[in-house]
Amino acid sequence: MNKFFNKNVLITGGTDGIGRALVLAFLRLGSNVVTCGRSQEKILALEAEAPIGKISVINIDISIEKECERLVNHAVKHFGGIDILINNAGISMRGLLEEGGPGIIPVIKKVMDINFYGTVYTTTFALPHIIKSKGVILGVSSIAGYRGLPGRSGYSASKFALQGWLEAIRTELIHKKVHVMWVCPGFTASNIRNVALNQRGEAQGESPLDENKLMDAQTCAEIIIKAIEKRKRTLVMTFQGKETVFLNKFFPSLADKLVHSFFFKKGKLVK
Repeated sequence: MNKFFNKNVLITGGTDGIGRALVLAFLRLGSNVVTCGRSQEKILALEAEAPIGKISVINIDISIEKECERLVNHAVKHFGGIDILINNAGISMRGLLEEGGPGIIPVIKKVMDINFYGTVYTTTFALPHIIKSKGVILGVSSIAGYRGLPGRSGYSASKFALQGWLEAIRTELIHKKVHVMWVCPGFTASNIRNVALNQRGEAQGESPLDENKLMDAQTCAEIIIKAIEKRKRTLVMTFQGKETVFLNKFFPSLADKLVHSFFFKKGKLVK
């Protein structure tokens, strides 16, 4: 028996990448899982891989408040409550403000609507149930929540906002026995870079990184679950991530130069 057996887990964005790996990992631990996604094909594939009666997947748009309310109500109706909420759904972007001009504003807004407001909506509706269970609220963040990344201005903004908001409600709920935390996986092999929005709001359709050299989603999910079990406050997973956070805190000017050299070559954004 483990701490997650028969616990009710709600995971947003669970049909792909880290979210999917988390869904399958919790199912292996005997948890009841409710998750959501946009692709009906991916929803059916996930359901086919899961134990009967232990999972429910619904199609919603996490950026719409009423849809998030429907997701939470579905989770409570299906399994009777919520013990763990993992706000995983997210989208990235890749585009320079100077090149995008005013046209990049709706792209940034869409990223904020999904990454930040999707978390706010889902957490707010789920909160009474998590208070009742003295459960866990987790946000999947990024190094971009500690250090603004070029070409990802909207993504960085959404993750800074996410971490600030979670820290605020963590403090609000400190005497309610609710644990609020966030994790920063670093670069993880997933589809997030392929579907990242360019400065015109279109999926870029390719990854600027070598996905084979990145942490795999299953390993990332296992680390996250261990962090939940230990009720960590925050978790930065990779050495590169920890190094970036350290340098940005104590040597910000050096961090500016190093981050610029990582993302740019000959004045062009290459990552």
